[in-house]
This record gives sequence, C-alpha cells and structure tokens, in this order.
Amino acid sequence: MEVLKVVLTSLLSAAALFIIAKIMGHKQMSQLDFFDYITGITIGSIAAELATELEEPLKPLIAMIVYGIIAVSLSVLTRKLPKTRKFINGTPTIIMNNGKLYRKNMKKAKLDLSEFMVLCRQEGYFDLSEIQTAIFEYNGRLTVLPVSNKRPINPEDMNLSPQPAHIFTEVIMDGRILEDNLKRMGLDYKWIQAQLKSQGFRSAKEVFLGVCDENKQLSLYKAE
Repeated sequence: MEVLKVVLTSLLSAAALFIIAKIMGHKQMSQLDFFDYITGITIGSIAAELATELEEPLKPLIAMIVYGIIAVSLSVLTRKLPKTRKFINGTPTIIMNNGKLYRKNMKKAKLDLSEFMVLCRQEGYFDLSEIQTAIFEYNGRLTVLPVSNKRPINPEDMNLSPQPAHIFTEVIMDGRILEDNLKRMGLDYKWIQAQLKSQGFRSAKEVFLGVCDENKQLSLYKAE
C-alpha cells in the first residue's frame, strides 16, 4: 500500500509539473532570467517533495500552483508595463565599445575580466580587436557585434567596402513608445509620430517593435 501511495504521488507530481511548465511557457527551457531561474529550481524542489509526501500531498501541490501563478503574473506584468522589466529582469549592460572596456559597467554586472574573456571565447572571439561592441544581457549571455571587416560576407558585401555597423535602440515595444530611450538619442514624441505616419502606421499601438540606429533610421515591425 505504501509503495502504491509513492507511485500515485509521483505521478501527481509529474503531471502537476508538466501542466505548470506548459502554462509558464518554453522560456523555462531556454535562457532564463534571474527570477525564472529561482522559480524553476523552487518548483522542481517542491515537485520532488510532492512525490514522496504521503500524508498531505495537497500542501506541496498548492505551493507549486502558487509559484506558477506568481511566475505567470510577473510575465504578464512585464509585458503590460515595460518599465517593470528593469526592476524584475534587469537591463543589458555595455561592457565594451569601440575598443574601450567599461570597468564600472563590469562591476555593475558582477563580471570580472577573466569571466568576460571566457564569454568572448564562447562566442568565438579570441581577439578583442575583432569586437566593436559587447553587451552583457540580463540572462547572463554576452552579445557581440563584430567590427565591420570581420562580419560574415554576404552578397551585399561583394565588391563593396563594409559600412560601419551600429547598435540599434528600442524605441517602441509592445505598442508603447519608450520615451527615455528617445530622449537618450536626442529624439522626441513629435519625431516618432511623424516617422510612424510616413511608414503607414496610425499609432504606435500598431507596432510590435521599433528600433532606431545612430543615424536616426527607424525600423518598424508588426506583430505576426
């Protein structure tokens, strides 16, 4: 009888874990941010406890459901209120740009030089002179923009001198204009409204993502 109870609670644990993971989405299986990492570990620990809890299996099951609800709620919150993403997920940090390493930014990202070098090598860059910009993302990955003459060749580059690459800044996300990013680029609300109109959009609500480069070239993308 005792063995049957263990089998049944284990099946209940596996089923609950599967359902919660499906509700939370595939993000749990990809690159995790800080909160997703903590939530995943906690739910896994509770699921293990549920598998062997024969007396009161309802308690760990409720705890799993509560953690799942918290994770989904925060996901909705960060989607509806983009400004909360900085607090919950953190923000990307520029570690290197145009041959300069930013010590303060590395300290902010809790990243030392040796760890930075490891991340560069993992991305295939053993020579730092090949890197124009390196950004430490909030999920712990390093994103690298190579210098122009180190980019993979494509048909557009044939018989042409590569043009300097630029970092794009998000100015519209999920239909919302990011005014702080606009201000940092020296732009304003009136400018982006004119750009939206010129590209056939009635308002920012029709745009899923809008990015702008240093030359004030705006690229707009609809949600498919």
